[in-house]
Amino acid sequence: MQTTVSLWPLIGVAVIIIGFLLRFNPMLIVAAASIVTALAAHFPPDKILAAIGSGFLKTRNIPIIIFLPLAVIGLLERHGLRERAQMWIASIKTATAGRLLIIYLLVRELTAAAGLTGLGGHPQMVRPLLAPMAEGATETRFGKISDAVRYRLRAYAASTDNVGLFFGEDIFVAFGAIVLMVTFLKEAGISVEPQHVAVWGIPTAICAFLIHGFRLYLLDRRLEHELGGQRAGRSEADAKADAAQDTTNAAGDQA
Repeated sequence: MQTTVSLWPLIGVAVIIIGFLLRFNPMLIVAAASIVTALAAHFPPDKILAAIGSGFLKTRNIPIIIFLPLAVIGLLERHGLRERAQMWIASIKTATAGRLLIIYLLVRELTAAAGLTGLGGHPQMVRPLLAPMAEGATETRFGKISDAVRYRLRAYAASTDNVGLFFGEDIFVAFGAIVLMVTFLKEAGISVEPQHVAVWGIPTAICAFLIHGFRLYLLDRRLEHELGGQRAGRSEADAKADAAQDTTNAAGDQA
């Protein structure tokens, strides 16, 4: 005799999709989805509240771990961390946004492969350091950049961190996804070792590095094409201004 399985609890997935499409607060979306799912599964209200309270008590220390570094980073930014990063990268004349991001991609993949996933990240590395350095390198070469170029550089900085972390951590043998795959395969009757799964993550990581590195190389080419004319025009204007100033000074000396 087959047991009928209710699919109504899956309505929580629809709540999450709709919430993110409408760009609501993620915490509000998750809370609403959990409540809707529980109601669809015919959970009584007291059991729903008990489950939410139990989950909060088990994870109440996590916000402290997350928010304390953010407070430190915010304090550093207030005291000029972003400006210092831009000034430092501006002192390296050969630096470009693409070259900088390629180096970071390599470092991010290698550290993630060693299990050091916390050394990077958007709040602690991309926003305060990597993105300002990419912007500073571009401004050093081409002068003041538009907001569109600035946002593009920030997007590339964020994507570089994502690619390096995602494909680098697949090489770490104790990574949760590898353990999950090994467990799933064993349940299916396929015996594999975690280190074998991790080893086969290396070709993927290399391909990801080459592909995204090529995209960063194209970023430099695109910036040179878009902003190189601006730099040439600015240099010509500066030369004309200098010539006009010299003419004015010469006329003043003759007078």
